[in-house]
Amino acid sequence: MAALPMAAGDLAIGDLSRRTGVKIPTIRYYESIGLLPEPARSAGGQRRYGAAHLRRLAFVRHARDLGFEIDAVRELLAMAADPQRGCGEAHAITRAHLADVEDRIARLEALRLELRSLLACANGTVADCRIIEALADDGAREARPH
Repeated sequence: MAALPMAAGDLAIGDLSRRTGVKIPTIRYYESIGLLPEPARSAGGQRRYGAAHLRRLAFVRHARDLGFEIDAVRELLAMAADPQRGCGEAHAITRAHLADVEDRIARLEALRLELRSLLACANGTVADCRIIEALADDGAREARPH
């Protein structure tokens, strides 16, 4: 990212997008939900962004790249705005997010193992295909009343 110094309102939305890697529709969405404050407008009605917008949008993008949900990003932004505040809440939000990520990883690893076991098929005919058989079994199991 280029150096941040700039006068207030120096960036058009396209410039902000290029400097942060956030697409223009996403920037507008973040404005609409309050993650990014509405910028000043030029006499012609064009949005004009300053260094504070650039820093905040970079923060939001990094948090979203790490998979934090919008509500968590909103809370983390509120904490960032109060530097003297304790960081226990930030740790709690991050701990909960990490637990979700670890759960997803565990489910994906189980999925990988199941898919690998399905590939043990002898590569014969569909009538003898373990993949088709396993999918039909699971589908029948789901259709049966519990």
